[in-house]
Parts: sequence; structure tokens; C-alpha cells
Amino acid sequence: MQFDDDKLDPAKAAVLVVDVQNDYCHPDGACARRGNDVSAAKEMLPRLRGLLTGAREHGVPVVFIRTAHEKATDSAALTVRSVGRSGVVCRAGTWGAEFFEVAPLPGEAVVTKHRYSAFVNTRLDSVLRTGRIETLVMAGVTTNVCVESTARHGFMLDYHIAFAGDCCAAFSQAEHDSALVNIDGYFGSVMSAGHLLETWGSLVGEGISPER
Repeated sequence: MQFDDDKLDPAKAAVLVVDVQNDYCHPDGACARRGNDVSAAKEMLPRLRGLLTGAREHGVPVVFIRTAHEKATDSAALTVRSVGRSGVVCRAGTWGAEFFEVAPLPGEAVVTKHRYSAFVNTRLDSVLRTGRIETLVMAGVTTNVCVESTARHGFMLDYHIAFAGDCCAAFSQAEHDSALVNIDGYFGSVMSAGHLLETWGSLVGEGISPER
């Protein structure tokens, strides 16, 4: 999908880091223990770290999204799915729910979600509207589930979607690739971390202030 780089103005964009947590990414996490291949998450982390460093340097806000499941939000639909396996992932207060090799800096917003989309019954939209954010730079895991669900929902709420494809990971290359095709075709624009960093550098160099 065609995407005007001016939409990446540091004063109007935010990076959403979705579900980079032990249970989804660590080789000892719940997803790996049930047979999912989590190696892509580890492989993409250097690019994600670079994206976060560049975003912070250029004044682009970073919002961390985390999943936390607990009895109060364990609906029948959630726990029945996959024979209940989804209900044991990222239990609130456990090691599995902690961030994996990246973490928010002091002052960066953290949004806790209980469903695939980070907009469902959370404060995310309020955080973004308060910051006058218009463009969501999507990153995290898994590409085809929570990152894609949040991106789709954000598009429906009239945010521009810049999907950092090389800063996302899924449990298979096929799932990752199909999600990128779908996002690029209908919901936003897929781009690399390098393109984002280059664009932010160019926009700041042209005098667009990162101050809010």
C-alpha cells in the first residue's frame, strides 16, 4: 500500500512493541514448551533494539504492549481455544509474562491487554489520542496474531499503520509472510527498520521537531 513518509513525522508517530514476553519468545517459555518455534523472535531482536534506539533518539514515543491472563479475564472462548493451551500463557505476575530482552524506559507507557488486539478494553487508544498520535509503527510477536490484530484494529480506528516487518516474528515463516502480504494489501504499509530510521533522520534533519 502506498505510504507517504510524512506520516512518519516523529511528532505524530509512535512505536508499539507487542508481546515481546518470555512465554512467546524465550526457548523455555510456554509457547516453546508446547512445540512452537520461537527462534525468529530471537533473530529479529537486534533489529527491534535498533528501531527502539532510533525512535527514542528522534523523539518518537515507544509504547510497550503486554499480555496478562488471569482468572478474571479467562472467558470460555479464550480457555477453550486450542484445548485450553492459550490460558496458560503469560499468566499475570509470572516469569512468562515478563518482557523478553527489551523493556520500557522510565516514563514510557505500558499497556496491558487480555485479548489479541491491544485496543480491546485497554487504555491504548486514550494513550495515543493524548499524545496526538496518528501513525502506529507496529513491531513484536506474533506477526500474524497479536501484532496483526492490533494493526487491523488501529486501522479501523483511523490510525495510519506502518508495519515494521523485520521487527516482527511468528512461529513459522509462512505465517509471518502471509500476515505481511495481508497488512500491505489492506491495512497499512510494510517497511523495514532501516527505512523507518532513515526517514526519521531525514525528517528531523529537515527541521521537523520531535518535541511534543
